[in-house]
Amino acid sequence: MKLGILGRVATVIALAAATVAPAQAQGNFEAAFDSTLGTEVRAPRDFAPDYSNPLVAQIAQIADGSNGRIGVAAIDLSTGQEVAILGDQPFPMASTSKIAIAATYLEGVDRGRWSLSSEFPLMIPVASRPFSSSVAPVRRGDYMSAHQLIELMITRSSNTATDALLAAVGGPSAVNEWARRAGIQNFNLTRDIATLVRDDGEVNPAYQVDTRDSVTPRDMVKLLSGIYQGKWLSASSRDVIIGAMERCRTGTGRIRGMMPTEARVAHKTGTLSNTSSDVGIITGPDGRSIAVT
Repeated sequence: MKLGILGRVATVIALAAATVAPAQAQGNFEAAFDSTLGTEVRAPRDFAPDYSNPLVAQIAQIADGSNGRIGVAAIDLSTGQEVAILGDQPFPMASTSKIAIAATYLEGVDRGRWSLSSEFPLMIPVASRPFSSSVAPVRRGDYMSAHQLIELMITRSSNTATDALLAAVGGPSAVNEWARRAGIQNFNLTRDIATLVRDDGEVNPAYQVDTRDSVTPRDMVKLLSGIYQGKWLSASSRDVIIGAMERCRTGTGRIRGMMPTEARVAHKTGTLSNTSSDVGIITGPDGRSIAVT
């Protein structure tokens, strides 16, 4: 998938003030036609997708899936209006899962279990053959504060920092439990990042659906929206994640790449074999925010 598609889709969503109301004229004409002659008279039948409005149709046209699967979901946080293409189909999270890992740790901070100054060792991969073990071997590296680890894993997508925090919270199952408490049902983190990267390429995500380490576009937007709106974390913990996402240095040609300079983007990218993704919050100069995945 060309990276420019992500930026083009995000641009269309961001520039749409609201979804356009569906046109009724064609439907009324067909209803009148059917009432006179019967539905079986009209032939051949058209099995083309029936998009709910012109905005969704425009996004679907940009997100041409002829060379693979492209999933899109967005919600206007001011109005609640939504758009989606393959919004309920699982897609690889890749490094976008790091948002939920950070949120799981910060929930522990809010509950007094840890602090941002708590220190944990980087988890550095040890060379091993793909699929040679259920969990890729790692060794402990330098210790860093949780605040530093979150900054590295979000702004620079550091895998060693991510696995440090993932080990601290109790592994993938702890992150899944946080997601369930947040009401996000189609979030499934299965492996640490070292294992995910080592065994990358087992499945071609363009043509196959793998529920491991996956999320649906709609549920990722739900996750983003809840964090941004402060539903599950304290104001200070929310600001740690959103602030780091605003400083994200990866994927300059994705969502951020086609936004006007006056737009503020808080995002997190994900990249694996034959997979490119970007998720985040776009805020316009009028203060209106849209969650996009």
